[in-house]
Amino acid sequence: MDSTGSRHAANGADGGGAELFWEQHYRARRTWGGRVNPLLAETVAPLRPGAALDLGCGAGGDALWLARQGWHVTAVDISTTVVERVRQRAQDLGLGDRVTTEQHDLADSFPDGRFDLVSAQYFQTPFALPRGRVLRTAAQALRPGGLLLVVDHGSTAPWSWNQDPDTHYPTPTETAAELHLDPAYWSVLRADMPRRRATGPTGETATVIDNVLLVRRATA
Repeated sequence: MDSTGSRHAANGADGGGAELFWEQHYRARRTWGGRVNPLLAETVAPLRPGAALDLGCGAGGDALWLARQGWHVTAVDISTTVVERVRQRAQDLGLGDRVTTEQHDLADSFPDGRFDLVSAQYFQTPFALPRGRVLRTAAQALRPGGLLLVVDHGSTAPWSWNQDPDTHYPTPTETAAELHLDPAYWSVLRADMPRRRATGPTGETATVIDNVLLVRRATA
């Protein structure tokens, strides 16, 4: 997802409705392959490149950035428009051998493979989503020593598609509890709610809160 916070969970229990919603959203988008999300870049900086899974890849900013850093990325989204355009953008940038795109409604299917990093950036949607189950599956897909990074909205940006004042943003502690991970095999490395200055799609700025959870799978 790009750092404007416009991406979403690639899933919806209302299957067709969710897919249509995000198809229309991304068909209207003129630019592709935006900025990397800063918390992903911060987390990845000290890591050796490996295999990464980008859940709800949106415009592809994170997937393309990871590929530039030497990662082999599986980029997943519910929108077929997203999947095709990110694939094409990767080809245009000479990154086609490092980026694989797959269309998934994560309520029903999950990509195959084992990963050193799973990134779920702003994995939130206006549609029903079994988020805990999907993120638990993502944690199980990690190789030993692999990282699951979940970055959620902790506040509503002026440009967000969701302006409902009653929206509850899950805290990192609540998200961790949803995963039901055995602490003997998974450890929480980070669970906090930092503030940052963010830039919206038309250049406007606002202070936003990110809810950050970073989990590592044990090495043995």
